[in-house]
Amino acid sequence: MTAPTGVPADPQSPDAGPRRRAGRPAAAVLGQDGITTAALQLIGRSGYDGFTMAALARTLNVAPSALYNHVSSKRDVLVLVQDHLTSFVDVAGFETGPWEQAVRDWAWSYRDVFSKHTPLIPVIAVLPVTDAPKTLAMYEAVSAGFGRAGFPQERIIPAIVALESFIFGSAYDVTAPADIFDSGSMAAATPHFTSAVRRLAENVDEKPADVAFSLGLEALLAGLGALRSA
Repeated sequence: MTAPTGVPADPQSPDAGPRRRAGRPAAAVLGQDGITTAALQLIGRSGYDGFTMAALARTLNVAPSALYNHVSSKRDVLVLVQDHLTSFVDVAGFETGPWEQAVRDWAWSYRDVFSKHTPLIPVIAVLPVTDAPKTLAMYEAVSAGFGRAGFPQERIIPAIVALESFIFGSAYDVTAPADIFDSGSMAAATPHFTSAVRRLAENVDEKPADVAFSLGLEALLAGLGALRSA
């Protein structure tokens, strides 16, 4: 099961009025939604290396000083982006459903959200969650669900980190080229690997990335489930 994903539409242009001085854009442009949307567009276009506060200001067509009136640092912007993306991750099942299905729903939606924003994974995966309300709300829901399922408190965070490590890596796999495992001229020298790749292509109706994710997730669920009573 996957959760709907996406980013908010660009804010509407402000009503026509007297010409504003440089660095004093309309509030709609420099609200949190506008900054977040512009940051996602910039990173999608230029990658994380191209994401600077000066470049973000140019994307918003404002002076850098105007941007700093709303966010104090690049980290502040990344927290906004992190919170925005995390808000699309499905945690509803942890409140109402069985633990195993809740983890499946969470993991699939988490992977799908970040597979559309892979340039951000190396940054967000190690970004502190301090003062990130939506991200903390996700972790609170997941932690509470694990607790209700019988996990010892000291094992909840390691379990989440193990799942996230798998989820983020799998998000990259979604965008991998179809011929990533083509052994080319080395096919004869790697018969077992080449045969396995061929069999995957011939016998699986699903996308290879989905097959791999399902297999890995079910293995993690089985292993983690055993820890509940250990």
